[in-house]
Amino acid sequence: MDKIRVLFVCVHNSARSQMAEAFLKKHGGDRFEVESAGIESGRLNPLAVAVMKEIRLDISQNKTKSVMDYFKQGKRYDYVITVCDESQSERCPVFPGRAQKLHWNFEDPSSFQGMWEDRVRRTREVRDRIEERVKDWLESL
Repeated sequence: MDKIRVLFVCVHNSARSQMAEAFLKKHGGDRFEVESAGIESGRLNPLAVAVMKEIRLDISQNKTKSVMDYFKQGKRYDYVITVCDESQSERCPVFPGRAQKLHWNFEDPSSFQGMWEDRVRRTREVRDRIEERVKDWLESL
């Protein structure tokens, strides 16, 4: 049986797409081949690393990737899921191919202002919404 190929995409592949990838790997099991990328690769967001570590998902060694690198490799996906927020949706890339495209709107932790604790709290909220969305999507398949 072929695995369902999924690509999560956000602007820099630094937080939301990394979290979504980790959650689909955790909850989807071996039914899926999961990757994430950004319109441009950035740096892994320390807020995302911290809140994922709280729930025993270590993404600290993940590398950020560019969606164009995957395109140049000729990769194809069954689903391409963008996880950009509304304010950045015009920057979210459209991945070419025949994949079913979905958009899940999540705030960007890199845009959060304030003290570290406040930014961590807001990033936890995004993390929890991403996990819930992944679980709901899995149930709908």
